[in-house]
Amino acid sequence: MNPSSTSSAVNPLDPVAAVTHIDPYPFYAELRAGLPLVWNDTLRAWVASRADVIESLLLAHGALRVRPAAEPVPSAILGSPAGEVFGHLVRMNDGAAHEAHRPALQRALAGLDLGSVYSAALQVGRGVPTQPLSNALFSMPVRAVAHLLGFADEALPQVDRWMRDFVACLSPLSSADQLQAASVAANELMARFEALTAGTPPRRGSLLAAVLAESDSGARLPRSLLANLVGLLSQTCDATAGLLGNSLIALMREPSLREAARTRVGLQAVVEETARHNPSVQNTRRFCVEPITIAGTTLAAGDAVLLVLAAANRDPAFNPDPDRFMLSRARRRNLGFGHGVHACPGQALACTLAAAGLEALLSRAPDLGAMRERGWSYRPSTNARIPVFH
Repeated sequence: MNPSSTSSAVNPLDPVAAVTHIDPYPFYAELRAGLPLVWNDTLRAWVASRADVIESLLLAHGALRVRPAAEPVPSAILGSPAGEVFGHLVRMNDGAAHEAHRPALQRALAGLDLGSVYSAALQVGRGVPTQPLSNALFSMPVRAVAHLLGFADEALPQVDRWMRDFVACLSPLSSADQLQAASVAANELMARFEALTAGTPPRRGSLLAAVLAESDSGARLPRSLLANLVGLLSQTCDATAGLLGNSLIALMREPSLREAARTRVGLQAVVEETARHNPSVQNTRRFCVEPITIAGTTLAAGDAVLLVLAAANRDPAFNPDPDRFMLSRARRRNLGFGHGVHACPGQALACTLAAAGLEALLSRAPDLGAMRERGWSYRPSTNARIPVFH
């Protein structure tokens, strides 16, 4: 089945089902044409799809939190090693303890030499088996970040496997067996990070060395900061896999882009426009801890809000001519990496990793036309758009 020619006349049932729909964007346009905030009884949440409304919600971090006040850690992993890691993640939590670690992580990521990152990620990516391709989408960026953090090359496949197991705990769709495997992986990853910081000084220029240099914790990092290094790998796993896969789809659908993909600058442009046009993170949630009025609608304490980031990225008031895939935009705006306090500090890193992964894939000279004909679907998810190639 060729998704590019499949009829998308049947809209998804709701914004969560839209994540894995073959073409959710007409549905998202209908959402934007409606009220600024709409109550969805099935999801038990308000739905926001316009860029200005979503920006307001993301900036209201005093009244809106990333997690429900009564459940800062998902109940399915509470008390487990995976739950411990989750509870420390600055992107998934609010509070003074989490804020203390954010600056060190932000400075370390901002200080990366992206040219060196690209070269290292390309080398790592070329060593990753591309069959099945859908697995390589995860392995290339995860192994690249593990390398940047200082893991030895021979350890990269094992770190990759543990991370694939760990990210299961971040999904509400996971089974009991997957949650157990996630906790085993969390234990192993924390132990390996502790060993990296307790042993010889990390490799000069590594991301771990940068985090140590920016931290006030001395030579050994506290478990809370080590957990955020696990979190950095977990963000890389799903979000960058989706960005890499969706960038490859852009090249399949638009042969005119393939000339640009012959250079690093062109690859970077393809990835950055993909991140806006067909993002891997389609939505996120916020939870009210106090009443707040947004766009004329009063939200009560305890209310949940689904922010449809992919719809906002194609808001014509946010990005002119939003449905066109344009390598060069005067001002490309993208809410897929968040906005405000919880904006992802690794946006430049993610795009660099995806561009390097794309070059590694294209260096194998795949038949993009044949791949388009075989088609693809999307992994089951409530918020991540990650292709599975047939």
